Amino acid sequence: MKSESESEGQREDSAIAARVCWSYFKEGQTQEAIAQRLGLTRKRVIRILNDARSSGFVQITINDPIGACAELEARLQSAFGLRRAIVVPVPPAGLDVRAVVGAAAGQYVSTHLAAGASLGITWGGTINAAAQNVRNRRGQGNTVVLLCGGLARSTAINPYDNAAMFARALDATCYYVTAPMFADTADLRKLLMASDPVREVLQKTRRLDMALLSAVDLSRESHALEYGVISRDTWRSLRTAGAVGDICGHYLDTKGALVDHPIARRTVNPPLADLQAVKELVLAAGGAHKAPIIRGAIRAKLCHILITDEAAAAALLGTTR
Repeated sequence: MKSESESEGQREDSAIAARVCWSYFKEGQTQEAIAQRLGLTRKRVIRILNDARSSGFVQITINDPIGACAELEARLQSAFGLRRAIVVPVPPAGLDVRAVVGAAAGQYVSTHLAAGASLGITWGGTINAAAQNVRNRRGQGNTVVLLCGGLARSTAINPYDNAAMFARALDATCYYVTAPMFADTADLRKLLMASDPVREVLQKTRRLDMALLSAVDLSRESHALEYGVISRDTWRSLRTAGAVGDICGHYLDTKGALVDHPIARRTVNPPLADLQAVKELVLAAGGAHKAPIIRGAIRAKLCHILITDEAAAAALLGTTR
């Protein structure tokens, strides 16, 4: 017979498990964020989540919203010739769509990046969220390659930080582009691209097994403006030139054509043809405002696997939800 103290302890454990599971499965919070909020270690959060799934405390069912996502996935694959589309529900008000799309991207990488495989990554909030949701592994011989230069001012989405997070989670060797994201001039960009440290890293692009790409939009909601990555004058001139955003520093229009612009001639990044040669290109981007650059990326042959949300999927398909 259980003592009163044992019963109280079990009820407390169940309450903690319920909070952890709700935060993770329903709100899309990261394991680290949950641990900090509840005063737990990340290791304990992971154990609670694993135990909840194996014991049946948490049961995953396919309900109407997910069914709608499955329908959107099938339609996206058919309409755009994708190998696969993964559509997540629109997040609740107040939760950044990058968090939920990034979580799905992190889970995809965890499941599909084989032992010994190489992973290229770009930058952005979605990539940051993906890095936080990659399952830890050890001794599988993976490699992470950063496909862009860095930002002088560090933020939560600094490319170097994101690459380091992926490398730690995957226990991987990490290769960085030791140059700024944008050179001061086109001539300086040529010199940087020809230097051994930059050239040797970017030459790995064509041989990557997988690349996780983000889409930087040029809408009025663009985080590139918020973070000061580009100036408002540059943003306006890019839009005037027909650009709707960029994928790994390649500015595209909605048809997937490259847009000629001075900033493109200063961007330190791998050639478009090398990106297109990657075996598996995973594009993670959500929000209806991202639809134009997602469409451009698909048409530019920069997306085999699309991970997005219902709002972007509906916009891509020309419907509203």
